[in-house]
This record gives sequence, C-alpha cells and structure tokens, in this order.
Amino acid sequence: MLSPSIIAFACGLAAGAVLGVAGRAGRFCTLAMLEDAFFGSDFRRLKSFALAAAVAMLATQALAEFSVVDLSRSIYLTSSIGFGGAIVGGLMFGVGMALVGTCGFGTLVRVGGGDLRAIVVFLVLGLSALATMRGITGMLRLALIEPLAIRLPEGTNQTMTSLLAVGTSTHAILVASVAATLAFWALADGKLIRSRRLLLSGLAVGAAIAFGWFATGWLADDEFYPARVSSLTFVAPLGDTILYIATFSGARLNFGIGSVAGVVAGSFAAAMLARGFRWEACDDARELKRHMTGALLMGIGGVMSMGCTIGQGLTAFSTLALSAPITMLAIACGARLGLEFTMTGEWLPAVRRLFGMST
Repeated sequence: MLSPSIIAFACGLAAGAVLGVAGRAGRFCTLAMLEDAFFGSDFRRLKSFALAAAVAMLATQALAEFSVVDLSRSIYLTSSIGFGGAIVGGLMFGVGMALVGTCGFGTLVRVGGGDLRAIVVFLVLGLSALATMRGITGMLRLALIEPLAIRLPEGTNQTMTSLLAVGTSTHAILVASVAATLAFWALADGKLIRSRRLLLSGLAVGAAIAFGWFATGWLADDEFYPARVSSLTFVAPLGDTILYIATFSGARLNFGIGSVAGVVAGSFAAAMLARGFRWEACDDARELKRHMTGALLMGIGGVMSMGCTIGQGLTAFSTLALSAPITMLAIACGARLGLEFTMTGEWLPAVRRLFGMST
C-alpha cells in the first residue's frame, strides 16, 4: 500500500499539472488578470478567476457539508483574524508580483517554459518564505505582525458564516448565492464563453482547488500522523520543495511539494506540445535586481498574508475565510502600485495615481 505522504504527493502532482496546463495553454495568470482590468478594461481573465472561485467554493463547501473534509483543520479557519498580515503581507506580495511580472504560480509556469529568470525567482521566493516561516525574518513577523491579529471568541473561527452566526440552511443559501452571483457575472455577457481557453482554465482551476481539499482531507488522511488539510497555494510550498531537495533523507513528501512539481511538469508539457519551449534569461543586471527584489517581497509578504493570489484568492476563499477578500484587495492595491512604478520608475507618482491624487 502507498503511504499517505506518497498519495498526497501524487495528488498534488496531478492538481499542479492541471494548473500548469491552465497557466501555459489556458493563459490563466493572476497578474495579467489585474493588469488587463486596470489598464485595458478587459475583464475576461478576471471573470475566469471569478468562475474558478465559484467552482472551488461550491465544490469545497459540498465536501465539507457531507463531512468528507474537515475544513476547520486548515490554516485559514483559525480562531484569530490576521488583519496586519493580510494587509501588510498582501501589499508586499502585490508589489513584488508586479516587479517580477507574475506570482508564485506564474513563476512555476515560466520555469516549465524554460525561463531562467523564473528559476532565480523560485529560489529567492522559496528561501525568503522559509526564512519568514522558520528563520530570521520570522522573528520580525512574530514581533510586528502577529500582535495585530484579532482574537475571536472561543468556539468561533474566521469563517464568514461563523462570524455571522448563521444556521446550516442559511449557510447553504449563502454559499449557493455567492457562487451563483460570481458565475452569472463571469458568464452573462458571453465574452468568457467565447474565450474557450479562459473558460476551460477557470473551470479546471476551480475543480483542482476542491480536489486538493479532497486529497489531503480524505485520500491522504493519516490517523497516525494527523496534519492540517490543505489545497493549492504557491508560497510556502516553494520553500518546502527547496528544503526537501536539500534534506531528502530527513524530509517527507507532501501535497504542496507535489503541486510545485506538477505545475512545472504541466507547463513544460503544454509548452512542448505548442512548440513554445525556449530558454530565456535576464537582459541585464537591472532586470535581475528587479526580479530578485520582487521575489523577496513575495516570499516574505506571502507568508505574512498566509497565501498568494491562488492560496488566498481561491483556496482560502473556498473555505469562506474572511482573510481571503482582505488579502486579495491588498494584493490588488500592491500590484497596481508596482505596475505604476514599473511604468514610471518612481514611487511617489505611483502612490498618487493609486489614490487618485493629482500629480
């Protein structure tokens, strides 16, 4: 029989491969989604993301409703709300994402396509995430960010329905209403339906998120080594992957490590099939510095906010965690600021434009 850790790794590999194909062949990219909406008034990618969120939430809540997965064992449904981490970390992640030109997930997609810059970003992001979780910057996080968290009353977690103290029937109505609203907005004007790649990638990514919960909460559940249930996110798993490679004999495989490998493999396969694989590198030291700085901000900020655009925007959202919309709003603001900076080369005008101030 396969061990639970091997099952979790294999499931992560499969779910990650779906995202890798969606990112490469389906053009599913969270930074491009924000950039299109901010500067091109093109909301098709954003609607694909909304559709993924609707599918992920509906399927995940169904798993929880039928007691297949205990979502209270996830890192998102804690007894406190980390406002400081969500806001500060989200802003840092958003700025870093803009400087790099993609997020943690997109970095892995680029690695699969032969981008050598993405390998540097992967290493810096993963190591900075490790340091923020367990190393020197982790002390700074504990000292400055953790005190800003708000403790909730005993027996309450940060699920939106728990905070509102609604009953089971009301919970089901709320989930169905939110999912229906997101799906209607995504599909109503027909633009997403005509963009087949974005439509299919949105559906596939949402299903992969729910599968992640099913895999870690049911298929790979180990009663002898109980662990948190999880799904797709691409900050901490990058650090875990580096740690696993460096300490192979003293580490265990898990879903996150499998998902990292899966995204790279899926992107590589899609790139090869489309004959789009090519080696790329930085043009100069200035570009390399920008990528490394952005990766550092994403690694630190992603741990502070407990997730990235995928981890908070889709995975945490599927649990109805209050941190999800707060973090995503902060990431969007940080991305807007970072994108403005990359176009002007100055921070102050970018801040003024972000807040609608005159220049």
